[in-house]
Amino acid sequence: MREQQENQGELSRRAVVAAGAVTALAASALGTAASAQAATKASGGLKVGVGKAAFTPAASLLPLDNFTAVHDDLNVRVLLVESGARRIVLAVLDLTSISAEAVALMRDAITAATGVAAANIMVTVTHCFSAPHVQASSSSAGAAAYVQNIVAATRSAVADAVKNLQDAEVGYGSGRVDVNVNRNVLTADGYWLGVNEQLPSDKGVYVARFNDLDGNPIAVLANYNVQSCVMQDSVVADGTLPISADLAGAAVAHVESQYPGAVGFWLVGACGDQFPAYRSKRYTIDKDKGWTYGVDLHDAGFALLTAQGERFGDEIVRVAQGIGRYESGTGVVVRLVTDAITTTQVTGPQASGPTKKVTFTPTGTAQVPLWVFQVGKGVFAGVEPELSTSTANTIRENSSFSSTFVMSMFEGGAKNMPDRWNFDHVTYAAVDGFYIKGTAEKAAARIDRIIKSLN
Repeated sequence: MREQQENQGELSRRAVVAAGAVTALAASALGTAASAQAATKASGGLKVGVGKAAFTPAASLLPLDNFTAVHDDLNVRVLLVESGARRIVLAVLDLTSISAEAVALMRDAITAATGVAAANIMVTVTHCFSAPHVQASSSSAGAAAYVQNIVAATRSAVADAVKNLQDAEVGYGSGRVDVNVNRNVLTADGYWLGVNEQLPSDKGVYVARFNDLDGNPIAVLANYNVQSCVMQDSVVADGTLPISADLAGAAVAHVESQYPGAVGFWLVGACGDQFPAYRSKRYTIDKDKGWTYGVDLHDAGFALLTAQGERFGDEIVRVAQGIGRYESGTGVVVRLVTDAITTTQVTGPQASGPTKKVTFTPTGTAQVPLWVFQVGKGVFAGVEPELSTSTANTIRENSSFSSTFVMSMFEGGAKNMPDRWNFDHVTYAAVDGFYIKGTAEKAAARIDRIIKSLN
């Protein structure tokens, strides 16, 4: 049995990502067809600075995007990497997505503080569904204030990153943690959302650790395939819908508690077909393959969030503690390559429920921006849309680097760019996307060529 009204909360929030993505593509400071490369083996050696600041909406701004309370803070985290005369910045926000307007204002603030050109500034989000969407400032006074919160927090975080910029070393490691699950479930009416232990999930957690030259951690970066949506749409006992940094926030907060003074970064991976293993408000399916959405644990859901965040954070710390080989000095190559592929954009029916057949209508061409960021023996590949597990696996398996991070939701995020399996089985990711079948494979092949060109 469908519960369409219950399902609207999740689906309406996903629709905002699509609208923001079209705007972001049109406004991207990186351009859509050009390829820019910044590289150095400079005399200055590797330096790293970090900063973190909260942009949580004040109580006076609530309700905002249906959120009516605050459980824990939303943060922006900034990583400044320098080698010789070249500086590159990565900013990560506890958000579902972010508007092109806010990204542009963030870049202005970062450039003013660091001198880093817009093309060398990467902005991404954790894909957290327990945070208000970032709407255009012109849409309301609350939306405008929220954007200004983000920009002010960015200024604060980047100022700290500049202030504590220091000689650094970098090392890489990987581990395994079971806090994600494939969300493609076969119902009586076709594939929909839920929990499917039989379909692929990459349990790998990929970790980068930056230390000062005495071995003290400066930053710990973790890459994992899952959306942060443990508390999505979950209303607590007092009737409020609380803001939270969700799974990403809980995991990196645990890391930061173990390494005082260091900043933890969550780099969301192939999240287009992955849910957290346990969610407070969830989909269920019965013996006849009928589905519902709306079973809610309310306040008890935060126990799930805490437990999964701690479990994930423990594994990040275990991996970080076990890294035995580090690089430093002038031998550490730091560079950022940006590129884009051209594909066909399509429209289809709104993803409001399972279906066994769908017709997509081509609407023109679209650019899919790509980012490949190298720091020594590690490489970070980022795209704007949500990837599927198999796409990330292909990129990682073909990589010529020993440590490869694959990330979704760059440049504010876009909707799904599913693999062929998802198209063939008419999953939520397929119906929810706006790229033609084969685009994910084309993007993976281009990223593969870029990565191989770095060696």
